[in-house]
Amino acid sequence: MESEGQKASLNPSAMLTSLLGRRAKLHEELRIIEKQQDKIKIQTKDKEQVKVKPPDNPPLYWIEISDSVSRRFHFHPDGQLSMKLLDDSRSVIHRTVDSFLSKFFPSGYPYSVSEGYLRYTQFRALQHMTSAALSVLSTQSLLFAAGLRPTPAQATAVSWILKDGMQHVGKLICSNLGARMDSEPKSWRILADVLYDLGTGLEVLSPMCPHLFLEVAGLGNFAKGMAVVAARATRLPIYSSFAKEGNLSDLFAKGEAISTVFKVVGLGAGIFLASTVCSSMQGKLVVGPVLSVLHVYSVVEEMRATPVNTLNPQRTAMIVADFLKAGNISSPADLRYGEDLLFTGRLIEDAGNVKVGRALRKVVKPSKLRELKEIFPEEKFLLYPGSKWVDMVLENNATGEDALRGWLVAAYAAQIEKSSHVPSARALQEAYDKMNDMFSPFLSELQAKGWHTDRFLDGTGSRFAW
Repeated sequence: MESEGQKASLNPSAMLTSLLGRRAKLHEELRIIEKQQDKIKIQTKDKEQVKVKPPDNPPLYWIEISDSVSRRFHFHPDGQLSMKLLDDSRSVIHRTVDSFLSKFFPSGYPYSVSEGYLRYTQFRALQHMTSAALSVLSTQSLLFAAGLRPTPAQATAVSWILKDGMQHVGKLICSNLGARMDSEPKSWRILADVLYDLGTGLEVLSPMCPHLFLEVAGLGNFAKGMAVVAARATRLPIYSSFAKEGNLSDLFAKGEAISTVFKVVGLGAGIFLASTVCSSMQGKLVVGPVLSVLHVYSVVEEMRATPVNTLNPQRTAMIVADFLKAGNISSPADLRYGEDLLFTGRLIEDAGNVKVGRALRKVVKPSKLRELKEIFPEEKFLLYPGSKWVDMVLENNATGEDALRGWLVAAYAAQIEKSSHVPSARALQEAYDKMNDMFSPFLSELQAKGWHTDRFLDGTGSRFAW
């Protein structure tokens, strides 16, 4: 006989009731879990709403500490850079020096200019100071020769009038020399100051021949007028050689600021000398040459420190000679002290003794012209070996790269002829093949060193066109 518990467990009604109870309990547990999940989602959403969305272009700033100075640099959304001084524990002298540099040197100095700019600036200041002092003495002498007895201050004022008046005549005379100045700006800059001192010397000597006052004074001011034009014409290529970051205008502005300051200092020194030591002709004959020597020496040192980076015959020959001898390519700064500023047309044997710029009719006979052109039909140069040098004549649209190609061919041919004693025509062909093999890496390294190869500045050299 079965027990009562076994009967209850087998009762269908009791089983159904038990299952329904369990189901209701599960639904209640699921509902509680869903509520908890919804609560967690709401809390997460609230936190996301509280979090600040970062801007699309967050501000960029940094702090630099250098020489006991803390500066905060900030890039604005429009691209402008601002600087705020946070702390400055420098001495008064240090602050004064930095203030001077910011006013008379370009922004970012010394990293924004080429090597040699400081030496150039130092001698430029000395040049302008001595030039201004000389102008006072010369003008005082002119007025003495004219029968006047001016004060030093009057001489200072009149000097500007005389100089500016003759400048127009100098412009007319120098108007056709611009191409030569582009090719050799250093030499023409030195020549400009020599002309200036020559004119100044004539003015200083004018009281010794008062009956020739107009002739001496006119010739002196004529030379000074030419000097002013030549100096101004060469200023841009010289400044351009120092500009590294497109800061030519900044360089020009700061350079003129230095010139103005030291011209004023020189005028003051000239007034003092004219009132004391140079009040007599004997004093002028002693002090004048000293100032003139200092003046010319200063401009020579300026030009030697200037790393001109354009290609002209002399610099191209020096590049090729260094490459053939040592296998390396010199930068403009490497070559600056090796340039001959007096004899610019000198031949360089290690570069093949190449001479550029002679007229085609003087280089080769018409009967041999087509034969020469057929040697290098795709090139924009002609090479004609002579007994003492190799003439290279360029086409009208030849660039610095074309001149380099021709120069390398001539230099390689000279080496081959010297070592192998082969005929010149064969040597030229071998040299041409050798040049083609190495020209691409040669040109790439040349441009990386800072040389401008898009032009070849041969002055007034003759070119040809087919």
